[in-house]
Amino acid sequence: MKPIILFDLDGTLIDSTEAILESFHHTLKTHGLQQSISDEMITSQIGHTLETMFAEVGIDSERIDMHVSTYKLYYREISRQKTLLLPGAAQAVREASMFARLGIVTTKTGLYSRELMEHFELMHYFETLIGREHVENAKPHPEPIFKALEQMGNPSSHVWMIGDTLLDIEASNRAGIKCVAVTSGYDNAEQLLTLTDIIKSDALEAVRYIAQRG
Repeated sequence: MKPIILFDLDGTLIDSTEAILESFHHTLKTHGLQQSISDEMITSQIGHTLETMFAEVGIDSERIDMHVSTYKLYYREISRQKTLLLPGAAQAVREASMFARLGIVTTKTGLYSRELMEHFELMHYFETLIGREHVENAKPHPEPIFKALEQMGNPSSHVWMIGDTLLDIEASNRAGIKCVAVTSGYDNAEQLLTLTDIIKSDALEAVRYIAQRG
């Protein structure tokens, strides 16, 4: 039975930093936030849900849903023009599809993530895509991984996650699957080493590591 590889998106397969930052600043400006929020503060939260990101920059809880809605509308308009595949990402997906079944597990909105992967002509390689709206609990909770595996028929074969943040590693650990961390995204090697010693530079190296282990 083929192994399963679940990919994170931001920092693992795609770089949507520009789209995220522009959408975030647009949203804050739209809703009249006066204080300056740095790019570094925003990027440090990428990988978390939008609700968490807005809370972390000081948005009152009763206003978060309004901010998230504004963000999503703007992000959808610009995401395809301002998102890039990371180097080696397309090759990683193609090579992985030759020996494994593939899924995507992300805290991004699933609908927009699917549109992005269709834009990059990669979505057909994946059996499932689990986004924020498909679960009650986002990573680091294991629910998104369990949801993906459920949609893939609850396979008993080897399951791997490839991701760039501690959220991915913790979700994998809690789900009882293996994780290869990559340094192509938002958490650095020193941070990743606190939870795993399996660290590769990008998704392509991660896929080739998994391929050697079956």
